[in-house]
Order: sequence, then C-alpha cells, then structure tokens
Amino acid sequence: MTSLAQTRPLVPSLAPVYAATSDLAEAGLRIAAGAFLVPHGAQKLFGWFGGYGLEATGQFFETQLGFANGLLAALGAGSVETFGGLLLALGLLTRPAAAAIAVMLLVAATVHLPNGFFWTSGGWEYPVLWATVAGFFAIRGGGRLSLDRLIGREI
Repeated sequence: MTSLAQTRPLVPSLAPVYAATSDLAEAGLRIAAGAFLVPHGAQKLFGWFGGYGLEATGQFFETQLGFANGLLAALGAGSVETFGGLLLALGLLTRPAAAAIAVMLLVAATVHLPNGFFWTSGGWEYPVLWATVAGFFAIRGGGRLSLDRLIGREI
C-alpha cells in the first residue's frame, strides 16, 4: 500500500494539508456512517423518528419482505443499525460492528434487487454504497481518532 508520504501530489504544497487531515477525514466518514444508521435502527426498534416500532416492522419484514421470522429480522436489523451504528461512530469495537453493519446492509440490498440499481427507484445502490463504507472499517479498523485506539485494544 502506498502512503501519502510516498506519493507526490500534483500540487506539492498541498502535501502537508493532506497529511494533516487524513485522520480527520477517516474519522469524519466513520462518524457520519455510524450516525446515519442510528435513527434507522431507532425507527425499527422504538418507533422513533416516524418509525413503526419493533412489532410493526417485524410484521412488515415477514409479510412484505418474506422473512420467515420478521420479528427476529427486525430486531437484528434494528439492533445492528442502532447499536452497531453507535459503536462505529464512536470507533469502539469498530471492526466487528462494521462487519455486522456490512452484512446487514448487503442483506438489505437483496431486498432491493428487483428494483434495479438506482436508489431513486428503490434499487440497491444506497445499501451497497454504505456496506462498502462499513466494509472499509471492518478491514481497516477505527483509525487513529477512535476509542479503540485510545484504549489500545482492537479486535
């Protein structure tokens, strides 16, 4: 892997800016990805933010999406979004949280497959995009600006 120190930017005077902000950019993406998931999970689990809550979401998962146990699927998806999103945003247990998020989003993408690619038509584009971001953090970890790094432990 080539690091920033090994590459030469097209505008050399920007190299210090890139080096100084790369950790911030990584943390910003991690925080945003996690924070964007939390309200979606809270909709499923608690009915917050205009959601329907666990029972109604479970019924929808079962009757409309074809899950054998809709309540369990809704509990799993809602928990991963809420608590996994929070862990990802904090950079705590980043790798397992991000891996769970990536898997959950890839399952969500399969629900959208019949609608094609574009998210504006209900397609799979958006969940796969965010699954890719989660996959990045599942592989790379929380980065220098994470609680994992602060406590000195990472899975």
